[in-house]
Amino acid sequence: MHAFDVLGDPVRRRILELLADGELSSGAVCAVIQEEFGISQPAVSQHLRVLRESGFATVRPAGTRRLYAVEPDGLRDIDEWLERFRRFWTPPLTALATELARGQRERRRASDDNPDSKPNPASNDNHEENP
Repeated sequence: MHAFDVLGDPVRRRILELLADGELSSGAVCAVIQEEFGISQPAVSQHLRVLRESGFATVRPAGTRRLYAVEPDGLRDIDEWLERFRRFWTPPLTALATELARGQRERRRASDDNPDSKPNPASNDNHEENP
């Protein structure tokens, strides 16, 4: 099964989103997926199996529980495929970062040039009257 066929399913994408935050038991995954998608525990188990067999997730036993985690190697194939498309968003994001940095520098310069804009440590910020 192709990586995008696996990730084309919203349930499997959501499972990966959950696992991206850290290792989870199959019971914890099932509880969230059942709540959000209204599907049965066996259906969630099937999705976990597809993710595992396609290389997107790993599982390890921990006592009576099975703990699932993201398998980074499975995501590398998608990352490699996306490489040819990065040219569409990388330059605009770089330009945005440059503009944000420029704006921050200008605000710092403006506050350095205007001493009235600096907080006065002698002022009473809690608005209580001085005796």
